[in-house]
Amino acid sequence: MRRTAARILVDQLVVHGVDAAFCVPGESYLGVLDAIADSPIRLYTARHEAGAANMADAYGKLTGRPGLCLVTRAPGATHASVGVHTAYQDSTPLVLLVGQVPRRHLGREAFQELDYARMFGEMAKWATVADDAGALPELVSHAFHTATSGRPGPVVIALPEDVQADEAEVEDAAPYQVAQASPAPADVDRALELLVPAERPLIVVGGGGWSEQAGRDVLAFAEASQIPVAASFRRQDYVDNGSRVYAGPLTIGMDPKLAQRVRDADVLLALGTRLGEIATQQYSLVEPPRPRQTLIHVHADPGELGRVYEAELPIVSGSPQFAAALRPVDPGGRKAWVEEARRDYLANLEHPRLPGDLELAEVLAYLRKRLPDDAVLTNGAGNYTVWCHRFYEFRRYGTQLAPCAGAMGYGIPAAVAAKLLQPERVVVCVSGDGDFLMSGHELATAVQHGAAIVVLVVNNGMLGTIRMHQERQFGRGVATELVNPDFVALGRAYGCHAALVERNEDFPAAFEEALAAGRPALLELRVDPEAITPRATLSQLRR
Repeated sequence: MRRTAARILVDQLVVHGVDAAFCVPGESYLGVLDAIADSPIRLYTARHEAGAANMADAYGKLTGRPGLCLVTRAPGATHASVGVHTAYQDSTPLVLLVGQVPRRHLGREAFQELDYARMFGEMAKWATVADDAGALPELVSHAFHTATSGRPGPVVIALPEDVQADEAEVEDAAPYQVAQASPAPADVDRALELLVPAERPLIVVGGGGWSEQAGRDVLAFAEASQIPVAASFRRQDYVDNGSRVYAGPLTIGMDPKLAQRVRDADVLLALGTRLGEIATQQYSLVEPPRPRQTLIHVHADPGELGRVYEAELPIVSGSPQFAAALRPVDPGGRKAWVEEARRDYLANLEHPRLPGDLELAEVLAYLRKRLPDDAVLTNGAGNYTVWCHRFYEFRRYGTQLAPCAGAMGYGIPAAVAAKLLQPERVVVCVSGDGDFLMSGHELATAVQHGAAIVVLVVNNGMLGTIRMHQERQFGRGVATELVNPDFVALGRAYGCHAALVERNEDFPAAFEEALAAGRPALLELRVDPEAITPRATLSQLRR
């Protein structure tokens, strides 16, 4: 059958299992939009391309399949680039389709023209141009294989406007298959040999390409072998935080006792994680190039092994494949090591009294006890996230949506995508006041599509992370004070249920009312700006 390139492209998306896509419409890809209208793909219109890209990233995290985002030429592409960068650093499978000027105009700096291969070269696994209708099945197949295989990540396809109307007679490709390496039996045996005599071993899980079964396999091995497990930055849902071997997250505001535990480890099994800057406290806990710890580094990308660290045993393998190959080893005398790690983690859930009638630690403690195990918690970036990571517990995989790349404005789009994909689950976004105003407009998307998320806006009237650094280094703040709108009135203007909370004792009832509203809800949490971190006040930092 002879088809237009736009129809061929959309048919390939359906072949590869795309059931939802996120976009901001543009005149540069009208043919594709029209073809989607006749397909089974659910198309959601975001209010900003960054929101659409972050929604696609959340889709990729939740499903393990590439999230699909469609944006128009240069302004749309540059707006969406923050989501592409997040997907790259977070190892999330994503496919971005970008409209492009007609082929005959290329190279003239035509209206909204950009070279997308150059632009996305540092933040995508592959960036290409679809300039031949007949080659689209092959090109799209390669894009999906690239996005999901090895270390997952984003792929960008530019669509010249005139190509979309070209016609070709070509067969559809077969559905993509994820290609991941499995460990050699000799490598697994060697890893276990290194762990057997260890007195202070530690497992760190992270990276992309994880699965719920991988979490179960790792915990079964760790519990039988008496080895504590830590989660890398914003990967806390990789294992059940209720396990007796869970030792906590390697995150911003890390528990000093956990940091010391990483330093003191004699054998470190890094499973899937790159052991990046945040998880290693600027590479001080695990020092490159040759760490003090005996390092077993398992990663799906052979290019990552040896890139920063010279491991005692580098292993090319997908994380689920390696986790499934683990066999329990003699726990030896490690019981005290594991129990101490667990006690330190539980102690870190407690918090000192901080200034203000409403304490974010109390809010998170309530959510920790109240929310079901499959509830999804999302956030963007800012000091408020330190409370989210320290005082909440994740029990199931696929319940934490947070940008490892550290981009602000992620939480609300991610929450919208999660609720649209899995409407039966409770989805809560925690956002700072500065963070909220970078993507709060996506509440309009939530209302339009009936995504009944609950957004908690932590309002302290400033950009807290930058203010914290300023006070530590210079003893004063510059350009970090915020004059905010009335968040409750703003939420209601979008069509949300909205309320103000100013005291600890008022939060439970307000939250239950928000959950029961049956529509998107916003709670403004007024917190004292003195409570700058869970461990220090603003005045203490200044002194």
